[in-house]
Amino acid sequence: TVPLNVGYVRVGSFGGSGSAATAFAESIQQAIRAQDRADLIGWIVDLRGNGGGNMWPMIAGLGPILGETLLGHFVHPTGTIDAWRYQNGASTLNGIDLVRVAAPYTLINPGSRVAVLVDNGVASSGEATFIAFRGRPATRSFGASTCGASTANQGFGLSNGATLILTTSLMADRALTQYGNAVVPDEATVGPAETVQKALVWLSTP
Repeated sequence: TVPLNVGYVRVGSFGGSGSAATAFAESIQQAIRAQDRADLIGWIVDLRGNGGGNMWPMIAGLGPILGETLLGHFVHPTGTIDAWRYQNGASTLNGIDLVRVAAPYTLINPGSRVAVLVDNGVASSGEATFIAFRGRPATRSFGASTCGASTANQGFGLSNGATLILTTSLMADRALTQYGNAVVPDEATVGPAETVQKALVWLSTP
C-alpha cells in the first residue's frame, strides 16, 4: 500500500500506435494530474512487468515526471546517434514529434523525488523507459535487473516475403552511457514487497 503523500504511476506494456498511443500517453498524464498535490514527498513509477512495445507513448505519458529534457539515445554501429526527448507534451526522436498529448500537465513540484521500480520482466521499450530516468536528479531505482533487451531493432524484407528483425542500435542514457544488456537498479531488492518498502523508506528520508 502506498501512502497518500506519495504519487503512484504504473506503466505496463503497450504496443499500439496512432490514436491508441495518444490515448495511452494521455491516460498516464491524467493519472499523474489526479494525484499531484503540493504536499507529496515524491513519486513511485512502477515499470515492473513492462515487457515493452511502443516506448514513445510511455515517455510522453511520463513526461511531467521525467521533465522537459533530453532523455536518452540510440547509438548505431556507424557512430550515428539519435536523441530522444520529452518537450511540449511530446516524445520526440531527433526533434520529430512521435506521440503528443493534447493538454500536457506540469508537476506542482517538478524536482520531486522519484523511485523507479523494475524487475526481470522489464524489457525492450520498458527498458528504454527505465533508461529515460537515468540521470534525472533526485531519482533512485529499486528492484531486480531488467531482461536485457535494451536495444533497438529494425525489420528487413526478404525476397520470400518474410521479414528479418535485426538489432541495429544500443540504447544509451542522457550521458551517453550505453546499455545493450540488463539494466541494473541502484538498489537490489528481493520480492515485490521489499521493493516497495525500500522505495518508500528512501522517499521519506530527509
